[in-house]
Amino acid sequence: MLNLDRAGIFGYGTGSVDPEEPLPHHIVADEQQLLHSVRTLLEEEPYVAPPSEAEIVSELVRLRDDIPTAKEEDVPALFQQYEQHHAWLEQVRAARQRASVDPDSPYFAHLRLAENGRQRDVFLGKATRIARGVRIVDWRNAPISRLFYAYQQGDDYEEELGEQVHTGEIAARRTVAIRRGELERIDAPEGVFTVDPAADGGWRRVERELPRLAGGQGSAARAYDPGEGGERRLGTDLEGNRRRQDKRLPDIAGLIDPEQFALITRPSAGFVVIRGTAGSGKTTVALHRIAWLAYEDVEVDSERTLFVVFSEALREYVSHVLPALGVAHVQIRDFRDWATDQRRRHFPWLPRTTRDDTPGIVVRLKLHPLTLEVLARQVSRTQGPSTSEQAYDDLVSALTDVELLSEVVAEQHPGAFSPADLERVAAWCRDRFDEIARASEGDDEDGDAHLDAEDDALLLYAWQLRVGPLRKKSGAALRYRHIAIDEVQDFSPLEVRVLIGCLDEKRSITLAGDTQQHVMKDAGFTSWSEFFAHLGVEGIAVDTLRIAYRSSKPIVEFALAVLGDLAEDEEPPLVTRNGPGVELFRFTDHGAAVAFLADALKDLLDEEPLASIALLTPDPTISALYAEGLEKSEVPRLRRVLGSGFSFAPGVEITEVANVKGLEFDYVVLVEVTAHFWHDTPPARRLLHVGATRAVHQLWLTSVGTPSPILAGTLGKEA
Repeated sequence: MLNLDRAGIFGYGTGSVDPEEPLPHHIVADEQQLLHSVRTLLEEEPYVAPPSEAEIVSELVRLRDDIPTAKEEDVPALFQQYEQHHAWLEQVRAARQRASVDPDSPYFAHLRLAENGRQRDVFLGKATRIARGVRIVDWRNAPISRLFYAYQQGDDYEEELGEQVHTGEIAARRTVAIRRGELERIDAPEGVFTVDPAADGGWRRVERELPRLAGGQGSAARAYDPGEGGERRLGTDLEGNRRRQDKRLPDIAGLIDPEQFALITRPSAGFVVIRGTAGSGKTTVALHRIAWLAYEDVEVDSERTLFVVFSEALREYVSHVLPALGVAHVQIRDFRDWATDQRRRHFPWLPRTTRDDTPGIVVRLKLHPLTLEVLARQVSRTQGPSTSEQAYDDLVSALTDVELLSEVVAEQHPGAFSPADLERVAAWCRDRFDEIARASEGDDEDGDAHLDAEDDALLLYAWQLRVGPLRKKSGAALRYRHIAIDEVQDFSPLEVRVLIGCLDEKRSITLAGDTQQHVMKDAGFTSWSEFFAHLGVEGIAVDTLRIAYRSSKPIVEFALAVLGDLAEDEEPPLVTRNGPGVELFRFTDHGAAVAFLADALKDLLDEEPLASIALLTPDPTISALYAEGLEKSEVPRLRRVLGSGFSFAPGVEITEVANVKGLEFDYVVLVEVTAHFWHDTPPARRLLHVGATRAVHQLWLTSVGTPSPILAGTLGKEA
């Protein structure tokens, strides 16, 4: 059970330096001495790399070739040699998988265990090294690492470690930041200690900020007019003081809480489904779960594992995180790109390009769950060869058969589509398929033959129904060891069905999502039970992460108020820290808004050069307007982000709210939250909720004209 009364792993609040505390503190001296011992060991006994795989592989090939022609009495011995060499190869690959301890950053956490009157120190890192009394273990080493993730300092424990039951007390539990072999930060219940050359002893001690589950003074969201008086500043705490910046945080693996750790370490087979509010660590769990599985199964860290996202921006983020966890070979793919590549391989004779003018009603039907049943009925009632051509014909017939579409709608989705809707969809599909047929006969001088973007997944599902498993380039079945899908609420059931159909016999998959962040108008789902029914896997348990780590309490409260009745949980999430209130600034014209923001941003970047700041707008036109105005105002490190082109570097990035799903920034300004752009609809509320919850420390809103009706009741003082 998570103990909210303790200083634990809840983040890094600011506070005041304790003037009575002598520096360096005994904790600093302790950790410096321990680091010195570790560094000495690593220098005197350097890592020896395992032998090359080449000789083992060569011998395996020789044995494989010799077995078919060997004498009958020699075959058992050859098979035994083959099995021995294969096991040896697996051991060598596992050793390479578990890389050497990095002397420049050997560990990120320290445990001191008191057992039977004795104490021993255990360090958690990304690799294992045990020698001369020094014990560094890979954080994925389940027995010992559980003590770090499941217990707090001062807790008694009783755990089976190896084949023995150990009882004792967690005498010390600390996370550390070590860079270039130097200790830079220690995070302990006694306080946060950071290197500060200006401080006595070269270190600064800051009291930990404990989780505050109730509102504090100054936390109410309010609306202000810039002319109202009083200076409003980005980057300040509750009292208006400049926020102390510290980017030297411990390794992310050191920040996992017990609830997350339990999900990460679930058995590899079957479904793990994670839901949770924005900033609760869903993506973190999915990423660390892959690292955990790879520790036990080297095949997981290979192209046989697929991490699927719904945007290029999130793909870029994940591609930076997984290598930092020691996982280097996993495929990280945007679903649309993955599906397009697969469709081109399985249906090479179809047009390679997709169109961008598909009518909304066609998109909605093709992403709707009814297509699962329509395709299944079409395949079951039609005799034909197991070929790609027949699978394509199945899709053509299903989408142009108004009677079949009407039958499924009436039986399973009454009212979802009108007869006129179905006629329109069938007509569109018929015309497009006719264009493709003419192109295949060489009659496409105007280049009109294209697929709809949604056809990729439909064709792959039609293949699976008609032909069987998808195939690799070699022709072998495409089977993944593990698949993780992030932001699953924005995938259609058919798209997820296609991915599930690519799993191997263990059917190991992680689904992470939050229906409150469902922003894809024509896809996705708003009910987990309904979604599982469409996937044919009813009865799957959904684990909920209930602690919001990313955003401060005022931001979370505002974001939930924006959702209104769309909020899923009766109880709000637990929030780990407080912060300055959410503020709305009203202007009469864009010029005044640009001038106000330019001053605030330049001041913040001057005081906090490592800050990441996002200005999120409702559409590209507003983004361009503010980017031009702020550039003329000479705001430094200003970037206009188109699509997924985020730099993930300090500075100001201007983009549309729809582009930032799954990302986070120190500071967020939601620009133009007006009635013109933000109508009071469920999709708009969810999208505004997504934008608000990208902010870690502070959230501002601006409005030129009448504020959105969504804001009514969310602000302490009516706009």
